[in-house]
Amino acid sequence: MKATGIVRRIDDLGRVVIPKEIRRTMRIREGDPLEIFTDRDGEVIFKKYSPIGELGEFASQYAETLYKTSGYPACITDRDTIIAISGAAKKDFQEKRLSEDMERVLEEKTAFIYRRENDKNLTVTDGSKLSVGVAVPIIAEGDTVGSVVLLKDSADKKMSEAEEKISKAAALFLAKQMEL
Repeated sequence: MKATGIVRRIDDLGRVVIPKEIRRTMRIREGDPLEIFTDRDGEVIFKKYSPIGELGEFASQYAETLYKTSGYPACITDRDTIIAISGAAKKDFQEKRLSEDMERVLEEKTAFIYRRENDKNLTVTDGSKLSVGVAVPIIAEGDTVGSVVLLKDSADKKMSEAEEKISKAAALFLAKQMEL
């Protein structure tokens, strides 16, 4: 843990302001859940809470099923990182930060489907050799909590309606799991 040199006071309602620079660097947005930890030394630690991250092993199995069903590498993400991947090297994707393009897809709460050669190529993470074929936000209780993504290895592969429907069904299913 590293010190930032920033000191804040707690107000009369017990609130503390997290500085804008830290929020931007850590990609903390208004309304994001934070988990609070304490230790015996008096430290209080705020950690971004990932509800989809709680499904860790289940998300891995689900990504594996999506890969076997679709034939495309599949990943499950939260709003910031890849939680589970199947069909591609885990070391290249697991726990990597999402690209700005993927963040935009999540913010807009709309699916992205690569259908034509002139569609924009999106990457799921910066520097990835694979691009996004289908990306469907997982929306639970009105909030985007992550996404289901099928990856493709070349620009000429177009996604069919089948891949779109599989991804949308997976996102709906995971959203229901979040609401339980």
